[in-house]
Amino acid sequence: MLREALSNEWFTIIIVICLSILAITKYLFPVRFLDFLATPGNSKYLKVYARDQKFIDLFDGLLYSNFSISLALFIFLVYKNHIQAIDFEILLFLKIVFGVASLFLIKILLERLIGSLFELDELVDSYLFQKTSYKNYLGIILFPVNLLLIFTIIPTRDVLISIAFILAVINFTGFITSFKTHQKLIISNLFYFILYICAFEIAPYIILYKVFMRS
Repeated sequence: MLREALSNEWFTIIIVICLSILAITKYLFPVRFLDFLATPGNSKYLKVYARDQKFIDLFDGLLYSNFSISLALFIFLVYKNHIQAIDFEILLFLKIVFGVASLFLIKILLERLIGSLFELDELVDSYLFQKTSYKNYLGIILFPVNLLLIFTIIPTRDVLISIAFILAVINFTGFITSFKTHQKLIISNLFYFILYICAFEIAPYIILYKVFMRS
C-alpha cells in the first residue's frame, strides 16, 4: 500500500530542485551524462574525461550540487525517523547542505594542495576525479532513494541499513577502482597511504557526524 505523502511542501520543492539540476546537466552535456551513468560497470568515462578535467567544471559542479542536497536530505530523513522526531526547518536543512558541501569541498582542496606541495598534481588530479565521479554518482542514486523514502516506502531500520549498504558498496567500488589505477605507487608508499586513509577518508566522516549531532 502506498504511503500517504507528507504534507510538508519543502520536501517536494527539494526533490524538484534536484530533478531540475539533473535535467539541466543532461541537457547541457547529453553524451557525457549518459557515459557517466555507466561509470560503475564501465571505466570509459573515467578514462576519457579524466584527460579533459578542469579545476572548475560545470558538469561536476552541477552533479556535486545534487549530491550535497540529496545527501543532506537523506541525513535529515534518517535523523528524523530514527534519532529524534523533528519538524522540517529550511534553515536547519540549509545548514546541513552547507556542512556537507563544505566538508567535501575543503577536503578536495586540501588534497590538491598536498599534491602540489609534493609535485604530484597529475596523480592527485586523476585520483580526485575518480573519487568525485563516484560521489556524484551516489547523488544520482540518492535522488530516487529520497523520493521513495518520502512518498512511498516507510523508512524502517532495515530499509535504511539496506540503502546504506548499497551506497557503501558503490563508494567502495570507486575506492577499489582508484586503488587499482595507482596500485604500484600505493604499495611502494603503503605507510603514507594508510595515513592518507585515516586523515582524508575516515576523519571527515567522523567530523561530519559530530557536527551534525551537535547541531
